[in-house]
Amino acid sequence: MSETKRLYRSRDNRMIGGVAGGLGEYFGIDPTLVRLIFIFFSFVPPTTGVLAYLVMMLVVPEAPLGEE
Repeated sequence: MSETKRLYRSRDNRMIGGVAGGLGEYFGIDPTLVRLIFIFFSFVPPTTGVLAYLVMMLVVPEAPLGEE
């Protein structure tokens, strides 16, 4: 039986809260690209990227120990 893929904040690949690292791991893309997308949306329209990041930091759980 296959395990369901879950979104977690990264414990290892983090700069602030692990959101970009977790999204990169979940979608199989470079976390730097995710960070650039958050930065872009932080300027157009203002604060959208920052607000999305903060909400995800509060809502998305941190990866369990030993799962990465």
